[in-house]
This record gives sequence, C-alpha cells and structure tokens, in this order.
Amino acid sequence: MKTKFTSTYLLFGTAVSIAMLTAASASAQNIFVANWYFPGAIYSITPGGVESTYYTGGLGEPESIAFDSSGDLFVADAYDGNIDKISIGGTESTFASGMSAPNGLAFNSAGDLFVADRTGSIYEFSPTGMKTTFAAGLNVPKALAFNAADDLFVSDSGSGNIYEFTPGGTKTTFASGITGADGLAFNAAGNLFVGYSASAPASGGIVEISPNGAQNSFVTGLANNVNRLAFDSSGDLFVADNNLLEIAPGGSVSTFASGLGNPTGVAIQGETLPVPEPSTIALAVLGGVAVLLRRLKK
Repeated sequence: MKTKFTSTYLLFGTAVSIAMLTAASASAQNIFVANWYFPGAIYSITPGGVESTYYTGGLGEPESIAFDSSGDLFVADAYDGNIDKISIGGTESTFASGMSAPNGLAFNSAGDLFVADRTGSIYEFSPTGMKTTFAAGLNVPKALAFNAADDLFVSDSGSGNIYEFTPGGTKTTFASGITGADGLAFNAAGNLFVGYSASAPASGGIVEISPNGAQNSFVTGLANNVNRLAFDSSGDLFVADNNLLEIAPGGSVSTFASGLGNPTGVAIQGETLPVPEPSTIALAVLGGVAVLLRRLKK
C-alpha cells in the first residue's frame, strides 16, 4: 500500500506540473500577420511584441492566413488566385490555384481547408488538394470560422449577414444587419465575434454574438478597415486593422504591433478555433489523474 501511495503521489505531482506547464505555455504563442501590400509578406510577432519577417517573396496580395494541425501556414493570395502553403521550415509551395480572389480560410476538424472566394463561392479542399464546391451564390463572402460542432460560419460582407452551414451544407442565417461584416472568431465560451468595417467618417468595431444569436456591441471606435480576428488561448482577441490590436476579454483595447503595412490576416501559432481555455486543459489533466488515483487506492 505504501508503494502504491508513493507512486501515486509522484504521478499526481507530475500531472500537476504538466497541467501548470500546459497552462503556462499556452500563452507563449507567436502571432502571425499578413501584409496585403504587393508584394506581400508574413510577419511573426512574439508574445513580448518582437517582430520579425517570417516569409516574403512569392506572395502577391495575401489576405487570410490559417495554420493546419501540422503547423504549416496557408495563405489566401487574392492577387494570384492561389492558396499558398508555407512549411514550418519556410518553404513556400502552391497548394491550390485557379480561383478568382480567395479571401477567407478555415480548417475543419477533419483537416479540410475551406476557402471563401469573393465571387460568391466557398470551396473545400481535402488535405491532398482535391477541390469541391461547398457553397455558391453568396454576396462577397470574406471570413470563415468553425464552431465546436464543425458548423461553418461565413461573414457575407455584401449582404451584412452571417451564415451558418452544417457539415452537410445546409445554410441558415445566423445573424443579419452587420454592415461591412468581415473578421470572425469564436471564443472559448462559443460566442462568435464579428469585425466590421465602415466608410469614413464612421468607424469599425466588433460585435459579439451568443450561440442563440443575441448581438451585443463588444468594441467600437476602431479603424474603418477592420479585417481578421483571432483569439489566443488566454482569451485575448487580436484584430488586424491599421495596426495589430489586442483586446482583453473585458474589452480594453491596446496596440500590440504597428508598422505592419496593411495587415489583412492574423493567425495564432498552434491554435484552432474555437480555442480552449488553459484552465480547461489543466482541469482535464487533473481530472484524469483523480480517476487514476481512485483506482490505485482500491
């Protein structure tokens, strides 16, 4: 019994350490930003705000960017009509071509890449690059985001609607009346955040929409060209407008990085949407240890 208790104690201590390290490392994520100006570039910014050029050359006008589960970065190149793939080592290749103006990107849980084309279609690409048309007839679709149920949400800028598509392709209107709807991101609670732009002198902002469709203004007074959104695992929202902004869960806005040209895409390294909370990760680890502890005591 003593041996079991000692082993369990060590295992429990190890699990606590793992949980603490997981929660601590979750916030140590680089933020990647696309610069739309031709020729485009991708910048990497550390959590401390140190900027570096991650990739330049071979891109036309990059819009949305997204990481796959392997850590490769995918770029919607609106100028060339391509989807470019940049490996972890920095090697660029063409993943798909022949589109008109690819804009929004998002991966589903199966690893398929969904691409919004401004001409009104959404394409689905398998990991091997096989292309199918998932939806058509939209009015300038821009950003894409998946919720935890693998439903696809689309900001349809031309109509001001947010559409929801089931995995089977059934379309419903999730929200409406958001003029200039663009960036989309889910937080850990399952609320959808929508960035919108406006013509001067009006300003851009962000609307928060609950799972039942209730809309609330989250932030106003942003630049009038709000683009992409992304949450880190600490729950802070990063917004590409004229600068890269960081917005705390309570709504306080600060400039995280500037001098990025015309930032149009933002992605967090190692994150998929919606992001889990670090506390949830830690509790999951400790919960598993608790079950094991009870078994060892029997």
